[in-house]
Amino acid sequence: METPITMMPRIGDQAPDFAAVTTIGNLQFSDYNKDSWVLLFSHPADFTPVCTTEMSAFAQEEDYFKSLNTKLMGLSIDSIHSHIAWVNNVKKHMGILMKFPIIADIDMKVAKLYGMLQPGESETAAVRAVFFIDPTGKIRLIMYYPLNVGRNMEEIKRALIALQTSDENKVAMPLNWKPGDKVIVPPPKTVMAMEERENSDYEMVDFYLAKKNL
Repeated sequence: METPITMMPRIGDQAPDFAAVTTIGNLQFSDYNKDSWVLLFSHPADFTPVCTTEMSAFAQEEDYFKSLNTKLMGLSIDSIHSHIAWVNNVKKHMGILMKFPIIADIDMKVAKLYGMLQPGESETAAVRAVFFIDPTGKIRLIMYYPLNVGRNMEEIKRALIALQTSDENKVAMPLNWKPGDKVIVPPPKTVMAMEERENSDYEMVDFYLAKKNL
């Protein structure tokens, strides 16, 4: 029997709203997301080695994300009791407290809503997904990793800063962009704008590809 295809949220979609039991209490996602960015990320299971390295790293970077007006929210298909025990275990053995909410998605409701369950990888564990959701509730970037490969925290941070910088300055980012690098200005839409660009102080590769410092 073929596995039914579930439509997964896409970049540009409004993030599906949901109510959930979490490690900091009951939450409505739309309330949590209000006026701030949210990184919603899933992990396959509590008390597993790769997940422990990832979730503890998110906890260590929580203040950094707060400085970028960004909240964290984790998820796995485990009970709230398992989550609390795992949080306590990590605190006891690693000295790191996961203060951000972790969704107890034992009925798989949220995982299915966000396409975190991918049967070709596993039907009972969420893949390592990261959803970047802006303050309007729009999904701006999605990352997927398999169960056996941990995420790259520096890339998550770089991508978030790139999205926020692009929004603020109406620019695009070239390959391997990082904060402090030149950005790409939108291409001209008129001949007059093209001529103005040729006389500007932009770094000109060609009229359609020009860079500047912020």
